[in-house]
Amino acid sequence: MESKVKYVVFDIESVPDAKLIKQVKYPHLSISEHDAVIKFQEEILNVSDGSTWFIPVTFQLPVIVSMLEVDEKFFPIKMRTLDEPHFRTEQIARQFWDVIESEYNDASFVTFNGRGFDFPLMELMAFRFGVTAKRHFKDKFASRFRFGTKHIDLHDWLSNYSAIKMQGGLNLLAKVIGKPGKVEMSGDDVYDLYKAGKIDDIHEYCISDVLDTYFVFLRTRVMVGELSHERENTIVQQTRNFLEQNKSNSKGFEQYLKNWK
Repeated sequence: MESKVKYVVFDIESVPDAKLIKQVKYPHLSISEHDAVIKFQEEILNVSDGSTWFIPVTFQLPVIVSMLEVDEKFFPIKMRTLDEPHFRTEQIARQFWDVIESEYNDASFVTFNGRGFDFPLMELMAFRFGVTAKRHFKDKFASRFRFGTKHIDLHDWLSNYSAIKMQGGLNLLAKVIGKPGKVEMSGDDVYDLYKAGKIDDIHEYCISDVLDTYFVFLRTRVMVGELSHERENTIVQQTRNFLEQNKSNSKGFEQYLKNWK
């Protein structure tokens, strides 16, 4: 009997929309689309006093969306990546809203900063490509509702709904509970890897973020009393076995295990 999907833990990797940045930010400058991205990043770096050069979500395009299906007992079922191996933006957007609205109609979504980035990015893609997401936009208790159970944004929840700044982010939280977190790359590296055609490296990085998010999610379920600490430990060990058993045919599992000391 096939397990029912209760939770969908997902993460998105994106790159700057160089064409849009050139059109909107620098239409009168004789510079290339790539140089427009660099110029925008430099401006952001200056404004943020050197803390970030990450380009806002309104100027981003999704290149990888990976999702971990989890059953009602919090065990992983399978990992999927949309429009693999082509990774076409429009197809990713259409597949995303199709699974959100149909396949995962009864599931709850788990993200880290999904309200601040992932869902808004995909909403903008729905706008761009004319994709319908009726339930998401019209049901006030669906994935767009901040305080419901259909979308659990761990960043939002753990920061007490922005009462504090979650300094260190997912990387810190994953390492606190003994998981890999960021090891060889971070989100700032994605655009350079994309330009170099290293989509597989971005894919592995996205899988790692999904798994870190999943393990952070498990710990929050201990906090709210849905799991005991002992039960969490059992699930973590069985999840490690799941990764071992599927590492030969699932992108990113072997690398995650390698980094999980």
